[in-house]
Amino acid sequence: MFYWLMKYVVIGPVVKAIFRPWIVGRKNVPASGAAILASNHLSFADSIFLPLVIDRKMSFLAKSDYFTGRGLKGWATKFFMSATGQIPIDRSGGKASEASLNTGLQVLGGGDLLGIYPEGTRSPDGTLYRGRTGIARMALEAKVPVVPVIMVDTDTAMPIGQRLPRIVRVGIVIGEPLDFSRYAGMENDRYILRSVTDEIMVALQRLGEQKYEDVYASTVKDRLPVRVTRRS
Repeated sequence: MFYWLMKYVVIGPVVKAIFRPWIVGRKNVPASGAAILASNHLSFADSIFLPLVIDRKMSFLAKSDYFTGRGLKGWATKFFMSATGQIPIDRSGGKASEASLNTGLQVLGGGDLLGIYPEGTRSPDGTLYRGRTGIARMALEAKVPVVPVIMVDTDTAMPIGQRLPRIVRVGIVIGEPLDFSRYAGMENDRYILRSVTDEIMVALQRLGEQKYEDVYASTVKDRLPVRVTRRS
């Protein structure tokens, strides 16, 4: 109830009125049943706009830092993230990665939509980067389709490091679902996981026609000046 109240009464109408988001391919989101929505990641705002333009409830796995801040700002951030369907996860790697996988599988096991950014972090420059294989493992273990999604101009509306958004019309392009049922039972084969992940990234590149580089976005960020990476 709280999610729908925020989406249709409190937050959603205001955001839609200001940014007037457009969408192509809404019908490609399954009307029922679990599915993964795999999106490019340009801005913090991606996790706000995508849930607003589809009819079903969806959840994103968000880094736990957004839920642990102190003071009024920390409370406001936690409230906003919860209101928009974000689920806190530890992204430090190792056992935390396994816990994040299980959290995502719980969402899918409930027949719901799960939003994932295969790149693992926001693109620092608008380029589409190599995908992490966690999305493939989730798709194969949960036996669900993957729906490619392209966010358009969200990085212009809210660039990395900027606190207040710019009033820019943003868009969402949703492609046809990808079926990986042919790989059933192969979720522990790392070559299959890489193949599935690469297929998802190819679908995203074709859908959005972004420049693609076969390196991880996190690697590119590590090369940037400290002033930029600290805000990303």
